[in-house]
Amino acid sequence: MSLIAALREAPANRSTASKYTALNGLLYLASGGLLIAWPGAVQAVLRDAPFHGHEAALVRVLGMALAVIGWLYFFGGRSGGRQVVAASVLDRLILVPLVLVPTALAGVFPHTMIAFAILDPALALGAWWLLAREMRGGAG
Repeated sequence: MSLIAALREAPANRSTASKYTALNGLLYLASGGLLIAWPGAVQAVLRDAPFHGHEAALVRVLGMALAVIGWLYFFGGRSGGRQVVAASVLDRLILVPLVLVPTALAGVFPHTMIAFAILDPALALGAWWLLAREMRGGAG
């Protein structure tokens, strides 16, 4: 099987939680792509302070990390596995705020960090709710 064929594979009956995780992945992939292509988005969209040194390069690195996470969430969601959904909930509810809130409080792209520290756990709660509903035997 070719690499592309393996990437195109998806189970016929994916749960709503898996589809939701894949859509979250597309959101992260697009956000990462935006930061790679236009690091100034942190000022134009999120109103953070102008760059003074090489911060644009750091924003591109953050964008790359976000795009890779999005890529993995997208294909994890397409795999249909509940473990991928559950694992994404845990890291997004615990690790993301634990790292991003102190970073924002230290003055490093505070609006950008707080935006992701709110958005990521909120999306994780949606995935958790869908997963719980599925495990109770509800729609999905």
